[in-house]
Amino acid sequence: MESHPSYPILSSLIVKYPRASGCLFQAYNDIVYAQEWDDVEVIDLEKCSRGAIKGKKRDTRETLCVVPCSLSETINFGWFDIAAATDTGPPFLYLAITSTDASIVYYKLSQGIVKPPV
Repeated sequence: MESHPSYPILSSLIVKYPRASGCLFQAYNDIVYAQEWDDVEVIDLEKCSRGAIKGKKRDTRETLCVVPCSLSETINFGWFDIAAATDTGPPFLYLAITSTDASIVYYKLSQGIVKPPV
């Protein structure tokens, strides 16, 4: 992991939150190298004891937030209070659920009841 190009960007959070380091590493690399998001930043969610990812999908202007976690973790709703860690509290966030086989699934989470598009 230390020899990967993304390690210097993630190293402080990998050391600070070792239990969540694999999820952060996997989600960050997917977002940066596979999905090619723009303006990607890593943010420290101290209350959640993990790092998160903020950025924009290619050719969009909306800033999105992604909280990585593993398939085996129990989700704590305290994770979703990331408004304090971002410039403007997002109306929703993505949960990046990673597994040991390197697959990753993104779930879009919103506060309250949100009607799906018809």
